[in-house]
Amino acid sequence: MTRKLLVKEVSVELCCEIYQLTHSFPAHEKFGLAGQMQRSAVSVPSNIAEGSQRGSRKDFLRFLYIARGSLAELETQLQIAYRLGYIRAYENHLLSRTYQLLNALIAAIKQRAA
Repeated sequence: MTRKLLVKEVSVELCCEIYQLTHSFPAHEKFGLAGQMQRSAVSVPSNIAEGSQRGSRKDFLRFLYIARGSLAELETQLQIAYRLGYIRAYENHLLSRTYQLLNALIAAIKQRAA
């Protein structure tokens, strides 16, 4: 199931973009903000993938909510990076698209469970 989830694929793209973006951060941020952004970004597709293989809707939803929490962390970290002058903008198309797809999947699973 996880191979067919568009939200996982988009979040993998986002993750790769974050790694490229943080590559240009100052060296002193390697284990600070850059590392935290990378961990948050990796957490999104990882939790989607793990949840999809758990075997129950309840578990899947729980992992989707965790993924959405990691996405919120990443959005905040992008805002911080912007304010520190490490990036030019914190609005990110892939971040917005991932939110959109994740929220739609959560709603669909919740509706099926009702």
